[in-house]
Amino acid sequence: MQILRASQHRVMPWKNGGGSTTEIALAPEGAGLDDFDWRISMAVVAADGPFSAFPGVDRTLAVLDGAGLVLHGLPGGPARLGRATAPFGFPADADVAATLPDGPITDLNVMTRRGRFGGRVRRIVETGPVAVAADAAVTLLLAETPCRLTVDGLPPIELGRRDAMRLDGPIGRLALTADGGVEAYLVELTAVG
Repeated sequence: MQILRASQHRVMPWKNGGGSTTEIALAPEGAGLDDFDWRISMAVVAADGPFSAFPGVDRTLAVLDGAGLVLHGLPGGPARLGRATAPFGFPADADVAATLPDGPITDLNVMTRRGRFGGRVRRIVETGPVAVAADAAVTLLLAETPCRLTVDGLPPIELGRRDAMRLDGPIGRLALTADGGVEAYLVELTAVG
């Protein structure tokens, strides 16, 4: 198990140079933007504009802060995402642009290389046990609010806002508790093939 503290996340420029991203985790370790198997990051989107293109990659996006954004260029037409919207998946090699009708946002961005990994992202807003996919090769939980995390058979872990826990291999289930409300994002990555 790895605890990835918010203060240690790596900040780097976007692939298209339009902003910066905060990288939480990726594999394999040391991979670049063109050869990762999977990558989990956050970004502040402060202006309308195109998304960076990642050939052969699928992307899931969730809004962490701000009122939301509208994605344009998707086959089904525009999609509006907000904080309460379920994480939204689309091909990262599509010609997609975003508009910000109500100002800047911060997003969570999970990318998986097609043919190597698939992923599922869930927003967790209740305390208690959470089932995790039995076939998950990697599980990552990103805390949006401070919370206490318990994973089967391990001592409890205190996570601050934007701290993350990464565990490789199946974990069965985990539980979240907090003095106030809980908000977290659970990323489950499965190997393909």
